[in-house]
Amino acid sequence: MIDVPEELAETQEKINGAAGRAFITDLPHLTATFLDRWALRPDGPPMHGMCALVVPVLRTTDNTPAVLKLQLLDDESEGEPIALRIWNGDGAVRLLDHDDETGTMLLERLDPARMLSYEPDSRKAVLVVAHLLAHLTATPAPPGMRRLADIAADLLNRTPPVLNRIPDPTDRRLIADCAAALREVIAEPGDRLLHWDLHFDNVLAADRSPWLAIDPKPLAGDPAFDLWPALDNRFDPDEVPWRFDAMTDVLNLDRERARAWTLARLLQNAVWEVEEGRPLSADDLELARRLR
Repeated sequence: MIDVPEELAETQEKINGAAGRAFITDLPHLTATFLDRWALRPDGPPMHGMCALVVPVLRTTDNTPAVLKLQLLDDESEGEPIALRIWNGDGAVRLLDHDDETGTMLLERLDPARMLSYEPDSRKAVLVVAHLLAHLTATPAPPGMRRLADIAADLLNRTPPVLNRIPDPTDRRLIADCAAALREVIAEPGDRLLHWDLHFDNVLAADRSPWLAIDPKPLAGDPAFDLWPALDNRFDPDEVPWRFDAMTDVLNLDRERARAWTLARLLQNAVWEVEEGRPLSADDLELARRLR
């Protein structure tokens, strides 16, 4: 039997409501099903993030260490196995098996004790992310992948009522400027395979490679839309110019387009926060001011 972490249960209920509760209720049965189907045995305590349960396992046929990842299928997670198959372990965790119906995946086991977030030099960590992104986003997105073009258009449609709910006029103008920046680049949204969520905790080491990306939420779009997590991790306003210049150099991005797509990412954060009734992120506001 698998004990479902209480924090994961709370997060699922908060984010997904009844569907999240049903997913949590079914998790022990779902885990047992795939342990049996893929001939696995547990090999350590389960781990979890915001949305998924990750169970360390061994394949009983050959004792290969792996992890079983169980998550609720949604727009963000459904493209994960597709992207991992395309990258095929080159810069990202290797997909060993996958169930289309449930979204359950069997992944190679990386080393959670060697996570990029443990790197004390934040500049070195940013460069690791930049080089991974340069490699991963060199790949064109496959047909059918959710598109940044659609997400961007939806963001602009949702912006006017969000602006009306921002009480501070300075903050309101700043978010309006983010929307204006998005309008400048929306006609050319890009076609590369994006990770979308490559922050320091989503980069782990393995014996076969110094650093590999995990947990993509893939999009088809402009690589500049992928810069924000590494600009935000261990946020330091004075480091923003160095990080932005370093990442755009490594990815060979046009700085003005990169600035606009990063402001679009900050607009996305603001729309989510206001619609959920949360205050705007002070770090995001400062980052937008530094980039504007």
